[in-house]
Amino acid sequence: MDNYIRRKRRHNKVRSKISGSSEIPRLCASKSLKGVYLQLIDDDNSKTLASCSDKDIKGTKTERAKKAGEQIAENALKLGISKIVFDRSGYLYHGRIKAVAEGAREKGLTF
Repeated sequence: MDNYIRRKRRHNKVRSKISGSSEIPRLCASKSLKGVYLQLIDDDNSKTLASCSDKDIKGTKTERAKKAGEQIAENALKLGISKIVFDRSGYLYHGRIKAVAEGAREKGLTF
């Protein structure tokens, strides 16, 4: 089976179980070959509360992803958000996605 189809199946399964609210938003992580893109989403009001990417950060892809996770955590803490739900978008919890989660946890977000 194609990797894209497997990822979409995992994504649909995860999204059927989790949802973000204004008190506990969803941290959606998506990636491309060039970078990692993060958003804090309030699904109840269909709004993006904060977003960031790793395009202006120097280092390896994994280091940049970790710093982007730290950056989104700082943005969340400025908004008064300390608890989130992590949406890995069907990607395996490995590599850059894991680095994003570790960076966000180190700066004070709880999942």
